[in-house]
Amino acid sequence: MKHRRIPKRRVLIAGAGALALAATGTLTLASAHAAPAPTAARLTPAAATALASQFKTGTAGAFYDARAGKLVVNVVDEAAARTVRAKGAEARIVQHTQAQLDAARHTLKAKATVPGTSWSMDPRTNKVVVTADRTVKGAALDRLTKVVGSLGDKAELRRTKGEFKRFIAGGDAIWGDSARCSLGFNVVKGGQPYFLTAGHCGNAVKSWSDKQGGQEIATTEESSFPGNDYSIAKYTGDTPHPSEVDLYNGSTQKITKAAEGTVGEKVQRSGSTTQVHDGSVKALNATVNYQEGTVEGLIQTDVCAEPGDSGGALFDGETALGLTSGGSGDCSGGGETFFQPVPEALQAYGAEIG
Repeated sequence: MKHRRIPKRRVLIAGAGALALAATGTLTLASAHAAPAPTAARLTPAAATALASQFKTGTAGAFYDARAGKLVVNVVDEAAARTVRAKGAEARIVQHTQAQLDAARHTLKAKATVPGTSWSMDPRTNKVVVTADRTVKGAALDRLTKVVGSLGDKAELRRTKGEFKRFIAGGDAIWGDSARCSLGFNVVKGGQPYFLTAGHCGNAVKSWSDKQGGQEIATTEESSFPGNDYSIAKYTGDTPHPSEVDLYNGSTQKITKAAEGTVGEKVQRSGSTTQVHDGSVKALNATVNYQEGTVEGLIQTDVCAEPGDSGGALFDGETALGLTSGGSGDCSGGGETFFQPVPEALQAYGAEIG
């Protein structure tokens, strides 16, 4: 997809909340003399995201049940369940608390930070899901298996046939001397026009053009990778920079806001190599151990991407969601891709969508 922040290129990104999309049933208790249990009203994904923000403590994650139109919140006792129901969500009693799952993540970080691995909390299974790519083998795989095993049923180890890598390459889109990436979306900082892209792109390139060997249109002002994966570049030329994304079909999507992601939310990704692809959010707050370093707090999806798509936009309608970081696989055989959340980047740079 081409991003119109620069001639014939447009940007796009989508937003969401911190939940998960799954098909779940509703359990109700009834007796001849009991009043019917209150039924949670049907919610849109956006409404579910807003409701989820009210459950920051005392729960073990949440997800959006698209079939029923409900927000399902994990709790570990009936008292917490009553609180959840009173606010209009459905409560589900699970085994592990958020604190226990966070402790499992900390153990993985301390003992199993192996290049080629990732982990994230899956609210649908109430576990931390650990994934190892094809490069993890031998002693490294033995070590990882041992650490995951020590966590019992709080964690699960899976394998992927691909390789976790940053999606950066020499090609088209936004160009530098040593790399090609994709523009994420246009922002405003201090009344001046800027754009966001991936941090590993900003680390590699200081002067950007909209074509190979072309005139400079922007310069990287700040960049953060590893740890995070975002950077901000300031426009230096008279380049159009509307807040929209090119959909590669002759039309564009206007971007008006940014928000957190929602597990299970349907999203689209735009990049200069593979254009527009769609999929869903699989997990939030994911950790990826690239060969070049670890990045935390990412959005994990089943949307495909390829080298050169780095920095491109993840979006849902008018909402900016993420910047393409990296992943495994390709758009022929499929794969998984990780995204840097947009709200964090905006906050870090004191910028806003525009």
